[in-house]
Amino acid sequence: MGLTGIQIFKLLPKTNCGECGVPTCLAFAMNLAAGKAELDSCPYVSDEAREQLAEASAPPIRPVAIGAGTRALKVGGETVMFRHEKTFYNPTGLAAVIASDMDAGALDRKLKEWNALQFERVGLNLRPELVALKDVNGDASAFTAAAKKIAEESEFGLILMSDSLDALRQAIEASAFKKPLIYAATSDNAEEMGNLAKENGLPLVLKADGIEDLIALSDKLTAMGLKDLVLDSGAREPKQLFEDQVAIRRAALKAGNRSLGFPTIAFPCEMADNLDVETMIASMLIAKYAGIVVLSDFKGENLFPLLVERLNIFTDPQRPMTVTEGIYEIGGPDENSPVLVTTNFSLTYFIVSGEIEGSRVPSWLLIMDTEGLSVMTAWAAGKFSGDLVGAFVKKSGIADKVAHRKVIIPGYAAAISGEMEEELPDWEILIGPRDASLIPKYLKDLAK
Repeated sequence: MGLTGIQIFKLLPKTNCGECGVPTCLAFAMNLAAGKAELDSCPYVSDEAREQLAEASAPPIRPVAIGAGTRALKVGGETVMFRHEKTFYNPTGLAAVIASDMDAGALDRKLKEWNALQFERVGLNLRPELVALKDVNGDASAFTAAAKKIAEESEFGLILMSDSLDALRQAIEASAFKKPLIYAATSDNAEEMGNLAKENGLPLVLKADGIEDLIALSDKLTAMGLKDLVLDSGAREPKQLFEDQVAIRRAALKAGNRSLGFPTIAFPCEMADNLDVETMIASMLIAKYAGIVVLSDFKGENLFPLLVERLNIFTDPQRPMTVTEGIYEIGGPDENSPVLVTTNFSLTYFIVSGEIEGSRVPSWLLIMDTEGLSVMTAWAAGKFSGDLVGAFVKKSGIADKVAHRKVIIPGYAAAISGEMEEELPDWEILIGPRDASLIPKYLKDLAK
């Protein structure tokens, strides 16, 4: 059982240095107890205290890193069953299978095709992260060559899947710098696979036939000193897999079962005979509660909806998505182009900017920081009032970019025009349409 905030506080240095990000050691202790902070944030905790605090500060599901560099993927680290309770932290990793007997030319084409599958949405770049290299014929040299090529020539993280310890050793030697995930330790080879993972400092998948066997296998590997584990319950039927995912998550979070306190991996690629059905199963697993989902292939029409679902689920529900405050140039505006202003709620920005682009009228779009609130909500909360918007227009620097003094405000915020006129006496305040879909017609009429 975890320590209380007061118990943790007694083990801290009590310097109140603030270097952890909060002003006092007591506040930091409370955050540790609630799972809202990591012990490494305190630079002065003693080794003895660190050992005692390790369990209290660790999240109930251990975060596991796969890959290296800017493309490293972290899975696990979750603290709640349901997103609305707090938030989900580390998005489900999406992987696709490559067979080890694929020739080098076909592999090169496949990697280039997959690497091109990147989508921009609300200012974010959405893409898959992993390649699962599967040893299909026991040819260690072919398996190693493919692992080396994927590791050196692509940005994808790597999952090495083989029943052969010799093949895995060679592939690890060729790709260790990429910190691949090893698949998989079973009851038959647990000690050998555990030692292989431990020697190379790599994360390891545990595969068992059901949750009870998975607990026993987890206990055996953790007793060997392994910490970075990923769980495969062995289920390859959707109903049983769903039950296993929920049971593992609940056991770790609600019952404090450390044996199951690790992220999971699931294989829709082994549960269906076409990619569309795999995608349907994967959509379930992203929500409930897979750390990694492995598909047979990546196709844009299947991948994009999974990426969008993942984005929605792993967005903090208590923190709106925002864009940066500032001046945005749309369509190459000049000194005579119209000036519009709106809030920094990302959906508002992308809708408005999209309609401006569609109008083909080059424009300046001023984005004001309203803490991620939409126009109506920000106005109701007093964050998009006339005096504040007027002050923002002044400090934005737009006056240095345009020869006119006209600014267009959203139709839903027409009530702020009077206050803006007081704040901006030299500017003409124009009332834009209430609906963004009418922006193209409005701008075209304005340009006549």
